[in-house]
Amino acid sequence: MSALGAVVAPTLVPDFVPAATTVGNPAINIGIFGLFVVVTLAIVIRASRNNRSAADYYAGGRAFSGRQNGIAIAGDYLSAASFLGIAGAIALNGYDGFLYSIGFLVAWLVALLLVAELLRNTGKYTMADVLSFRLRQRPVRIAAAISTLVVSFFYLLAQMAGAGGLVALLLGIEGAWGQRLVIVVVGVIMLFYVIYGGMKGTTWVQIIKAVLLIIGAGLMFVWVLAKFGFNLSTLLGDAAAAAPAGANGVKPDLLTPGLQYKNPIDFISLAMALVLGTAGLPHVLMRFYTVPTSKEARKSVEWAIWLIGLFYLFTLVLGFGAAELVGAARIKAAPGGVNSAAPLLAFELGGEILLGIISAVAFATILAVVAGLTITASASLSHDIYNTVVKKGRATPEEEVRVARISALVLGAVAIIGGIFALGQNVAFLVALAFAIAASANLPTILYSLFWKRFNTRGALWSIYGGLISAITLITFSPVVSGKPNDAVTGKSPSMLQGVDFHWFPLDNPGIVSIPLGFLLGYIGTVTSKEFNAAKYAEMEVRSLTGHGAEGATQH
Repeated sequence: MSALGAVVAPTLVPDFVPAATTVGNPAINIGIFGLFVVVTLAIVIRASRNNRSAADYYAGGRAFSGRQNGIAIAGDYLSAASFLGIAGAIALNGYDGFLYSIGFLVAWLVALLLVAELLRNTGKYTMADVLSFRLRQRPVRIAAAISTLVVSFFYLLAQMAGAGGLVALLLGIEGAWGQRLVIVVVGVIMLFYVIYGGMKGTTWVQIIKAVLLIIGAGLMFVWVLAKFGFNLSTLLGDAAAAAPAGANGVKPDLLTPGLQYKNPIDFISLAMALVLGTAGLPHVLMRFYTVPTSKEARKSVEWAIWLIGLFYLFTLVLGFGAAELVGAARIKAAPGGVNSAAPLLAFELGGEILLGIISAVAFATILAVVAGLTITASASLSHDIYNTVVKKGRATPEEEVRVARISALVLGAVAIIGGIFALGQNVAFLVALAFAIAASANLPTILYSLFWKRFNTRGALWSIYGGLISAITLITFSPVVSGKPNDAVTGKSPSMLQGVDFHWFPLDNPGIVSIPLGFLLGYIGTVTSKEFNAAKYAEMEVRSLTGHGAEGATQH
């Protein structure tokens, strides 16, 4: 996701291994995929020639402008779930599906107003740099690294499993073995980007992907509107009228809320995770270190907001366009289920060529998000664990980069194996878990570190571990994992596990409980400890607000 990787409802990812699709021409899709891979590999090789230091590998030499980094952030954030999942959600659920787009966009205001500039001034390479700045290094870095790895792993797992089903579906690859092969190929290409290209190569892949995604979605946006005389009201009205009646004979109203989220508390809980989780996603936070100044960090978020907002505006038209031009019945019956809405719409609009282009964009999306997640997790292992904990800060930059590359190789292998095992499972809960952990464990600790003078090590540990454990526990015992009734179309439960029911937590997302709990535990842990380093807090406050002493920064 990317994303989101992005959080999607459990219905947005099929809980079965999809068969091959007969829509479009797999040869055209493979040709366009191959062209994209060749071009991006050439760019990565060229960009990597200047990788000479740890700052080059982790932060791209802090040489990217705010505009470039903003485009890359959009590429890192807009996952396949954002493009395919949200379009499908809007096509089938109308207004409720569009609420995802609103949540994702509003989330960037939190990052802009509270996190981006201060984080860039205070940290160096990873989220843990900020959290441990005025606290005890060893325990806080270990906790932050664990949280980073958990968020990144579940995000990676979802993207890799999605790659197997989605790309195999678009290429017409039959059977589970073919989809496993797709996961391996995606993983190997991604590892080359990360190990050879570092942050520079990964950033350029993300920039290219963002441009392709926005151009592709924009083209379909204009095409759909043209079919309705560039009248949005006509499109919305026709799509609502075309919605088929349900099993009970009642025709759903796509233009009113409550079609998907009948329990408002469930939606509020999900919305909290979406809005607050983004500012705690490690792979998003790491992008703020690739610019030379805090001003450029702020500018990069402004660019990201505009681009992401424009894209989510496109999804409104794409979703309702798919509802009218493709139809809910064809979308549900397609091998990819709801995720097929955008490709089916592309085929309906422009035939095999447009479908091939959109397929390549989806492939680019998966590669870019997976590469960003892998370099973030490997940086945390090498910088936070190896250098600070194992070598006690005495590792050379060359040793760090070597460990980071080895870590990326191991993480990539784990992601490939995990993605293969996750084939056929409902992987949406993995993405939801990543956002829930980020909002519950990372964000409270980041905000307390930046804004609360009294905050100390015990508060940080209680906040991170408490948010982490509570989010995982509540999702494990939620309907997302077990206990949902069987779907009328697929005959299977939308829950991850079939035929069992051990859920006791009633909500799909734990955000409404675990996020306040993370803040509360951080407060209780702090006030029950006497630790406080006034001098270190003063240093952090000056540095976060002025940029004085920030790594690689231009003072101003």
